[in-house]
Amino acid sequence: MAITSANQLELLQTAEAVAREKMIDPGLVVAAMEESLARAAKSRYGSEMDIRVKIDRKTGRATFTRVRTVVADEDLENYQAEMTVAQARQYMENPTVGDVYVEEVPPVEMGRIAAQSAKQVILQKVREAERDRQYEEFKDRAGTIINGVVKREEYGNVIVDVGAGEAILRRNEKIGRESYRPNDRIRCYVKDVRREPRGPQIFLSRTAPEFMAELFKMEVPEIYDGIIEIKAVARDPGSRAKIAVISYDNSIDPVGACVGMRGSRVQAVVNELQGEKIDIIPWNEDQPTFLVNALQPAEVSKVVLDEEAGKIEVVVPEEQLSLAIGRRGQNVRLASQLTGLDIDIMTEAEESARRQKEFETRTKLFMETLDLDEFFAQLLVSEGFTNLEEVAYVELDELLVIDGVDEGTAEELQARARDYLEAQAKAALDNARALGAEDSLIEFEGLTPQMVEALAKDGVKTLEDFATCADWELAGGWTTVDGQRVKDDGILEPYDVSLEEAQDMVMTARVMLGWVDPEDLQPDADDIEGEEGDEEAGA
Repeated sequence: MAITSANQLELLQTAEAVAREKMIDPGLVVAAMEESLARAAKSRYGSEMDIRVKIDRKTGRATFTRVRTVVADEDLENYQAEMTVAQARQYMENPTVGDVYVEEVPPVEMGRIAAQSAKQVILQKVREAERDRQYEEFKDRAGTIINGVVKREEYGNVIVDVGAGEAILRRNEKIGRESYRPNDRIRCYVKDVRREPRGPQIFLSRTAPEFMAELFKMEVPEIYDGIIEIKAVARDPGSRAKIAVISYDNSIDPVGACVGMRGSRVQAVVNELQGEKIDIIPWNEDQPTFLVNALQPAEVSKVVLDEEAGKIEVVVPEEQLSLAIGRRGQNVRLASQLTGLDIDIMTEAEESARRQKEFETRTKLFMETLDLDEFFAQLLVSEGFTNLEEVAYVELDELLVIDGVDEGTAEELQARARDYLEAQAKAALDNARALGAEDSLIEFEGLTPQMVEALAKDGVKTLEDFATCADWELAGGWTTVDGQRVKDDGILEPYDVSLEEAQDMVMTARVMLGWVDPEDLQPDADDIEGEEGDEEAGA
């Protein structure tokens, strides 16, 4: 194929036709043609040459040029695409390093192989441009709802035509036993859009909690306008869901607005989700109150929150237990997802039995360690004393409020408690030394003998060992594995060492060992001034 005047306009017509079919910029197709012609010319004139092709956007005329760059003598490497200043004087006046000399060369005659190669280059560039266009079109639609038409189903995954491309609804993103036929209309949530070598991949979902939130946003104008906000969503797709809402206008009931007149709004969402039952719950900043709402329709007697562990205990009447747990644990599982807390549900009888067991354990502790009779030990537990440290070091007045306890009895109680604690400390210290604990660790401020013993049992025997510990290894914590919160036991957790206390102790040890410069721990003067300025501004 020769680039002659006979087929110059045909180049532009072909470019426009391809661009129109693929819905891309005609300039991209022309640029691909220019590159393919340049490659063909290089195969004719030599691959070392810098051959460039420019197609006139109006006439279609292709101009072939050879480009040579002026370089310093010592930098000359490619004789076909570069030349020295001396050589350049033959073609231009006063040449300098960096100048470019361009000369037109005759058009090439393209053989069958060159034409086939040019065609492949053009197709590749067009495909890349098409993929870029699809990605740019859909990347900003992630997190929204999209309507499409089912094209086919492959191994349980549904391929959806979304207009300018195809998207995939994976088998695990479908609701229940949903099945679709070709040409069925489908509404999905755009979960993710990724740029991949084979083209942009658009992943859809109908099980994502965000899908329900977006459906409510479409059905409830107050949510779209920001008057009502969806704070949390938990779903068991196709079966049941809970959605927490809050209103920023006191005159609007968030639950009523989401339900709609005679349930019209929520029913529209239910129909889209294959009959999924939806509990609409008022959001509350107070976690226990919010949890009570989240466990509806079950009634809750009492809630005990452990914020540090992220756990919460819920006490319900015996007859409400099955309702609170729900079928196969569904109700409590959804409430847990909604609140982000681990929920332990027990009946009033179980809670009473647990409290009775704790009472008996503490009573036995005081009887054995303080040599008290059962009645006196029970008096201490009833007054809220839970351990020997409280008895040993509490203000004397707090013991005198117990019936039958005078000053002499209170002093005797404290003396017995202190003697026992000192004996325990000595035994723990002796055991720690026997295990190999060094004085650098034993004398470290903040560690009790029992703590040193626990550390030594775990292989932490020197200050250097202690300084290498992570805070969570000492204080314990929680990690999430496969969506489940898992407890990490800390070496010093039984001694109520908090994460902050563990951080301070480890950092102090590192400073003592010279691993950390104390000045690095001091806040910058600018930060202090900024904080003071903020306080003054607040005042």
